[in-house]
Amino acid sequence: MTTPQTSALHGGGSDNNYRFALTALTSLFFIWGFITCLNDILIPYLRLLFDLNYAQSMLIQFCFFGAYFIISVPAGLMVGKIGYKMGIVTGLLIAGAGCVLFYPAAMMEVYGLFLLALFILASGVTILQVAANPYVTRLGPEETSSSRLTMTQAFNSLGTTVAPFFGAWLIFGGVADPEVTGVSKDTVSTPYFILAATLVLMALIFVKLKLPNMGKVDAAAPLPTKGGAWSQRHLVLGAIGIFVYVGAEVGIGSFLAIYLSQSDIGNMSSSQASHYISWYFGGAMVGRFIGAAVMQKFAGNKVLLFNASIAVVLVATTINSSGALAMWSLLFVGLCNSIMFPTIFSLALQNLKESTSQGSGILCLAIVGGAIVPLLQGALADATSVQFAFILPLLCYVYIAFYGFRGYKPQAFKSIARAQEAES
Repeated sequence: MTTPQTSALHGGGSDNNYRFALTALTSLFFIWGFITCLNDILIPYLRLLFDLNYAQSMLIQFCFFGAYFIISVPAGLMVGKIGYKMGIVTGLLIAGAGCVLFYPAAMMEVYGLFLLALFILASGVTILQVAANPYVTRLGPEETSSSRLTMTQAFNSLGTTVAPFFGAWLIFGGVADPEVTGVSKDTVSTPYFILAATLVLMALIFVKLKLPNMGKVDAAAPLPTKGGAWSQRHLVLGAIGIFVYVGAEVGIGSFLAIYLSQSDIGNMSSSQASHYISWYFGGAMVGRFIGAAVMQKFAGNKVLLFNASIAVVLVATTINSSGALAMWSLLFVGLCNSIMFPTIFSLALQNLKESTSQGSGILCLAIVGGAIVPLLQGALADATSVQFAFILPLLCYVYIAFYGFRGYKPQAFKSIARAQEAES
């Protein structure tokens, strides 16, 4: 007799069971989107509190995205042993511990302790991503996995859209002009205490929830190829796709306010320009809701190819124009970004079977592109101009279009395939 839990491992199972599980997982996507976007508020706060230069303040992003690089692969191995559900619980508790550390960091006023707290918080978020993303892809038919992951990622974008408003109010304590009046060391603890309590409560809820038992690797089961996930060409190319996507998205977002404040582009103050960051991330949220419906009818790779191609056109337009055209063409890239991460992620996990947790860890490792690509874009902007430096995100979108066109197709590397044939 096949239970819903065991049949779930093979793409079957109860639709009601899946619907409940997806609803529960959606809350995770919202919370880690909210946490990630708080960094954009934390950077100016700590810069004022510790009188940091720009390079020192960017250590916040390096610590956050560096956690993905260090933790993702071990997290994939751990999730393979304990399963997706307990991986989620573990990630929530570790992230909660990181939030709690913000209190002693604020009281002692030690910047390094803030960075340590942020790294621990990001480590928990990394484990959540390693467990939750593949969990969503396996809760139903493989052909609609991109649509499911896009829908849950839409709530991630909702978190990134609302976080700046709540974060600015809580962290800056309602101060209208913090650069003039300064900031208090006490206010940063409040939002992170709230987050810590929320994360621990969510962990307790997930312990009690009856969810499909997935993610544990059967030690007796053979891997899909000799080299596991690393031997799958579409997985490795997908990891590069995640690297360049996150790099392009973060790079554009990081330079948006600077770019729009230029006299020949938006001709506005940096304060006014910063409000348009919500338009950029809000476009991704709207696009994900639309994309989830579209990908019920069209293959995920085709939608990815279309969106990436439009993004190339839009970025090329902003590089070669000025005024409102340059401004709005860049803002509309957010709409194109919408389905890219979940679609690349789900396409890269095709056919990995028992290596799915390992593959998820590899893909989350590639999120380190959010630290590296913006740094390269900044160096290019110093050497040329902010406008020309958008050529780097443009090249990223060209690669993503290639992945949607051809790179997504599952196949093992030829050298490994030949080795297997020789052994047989």
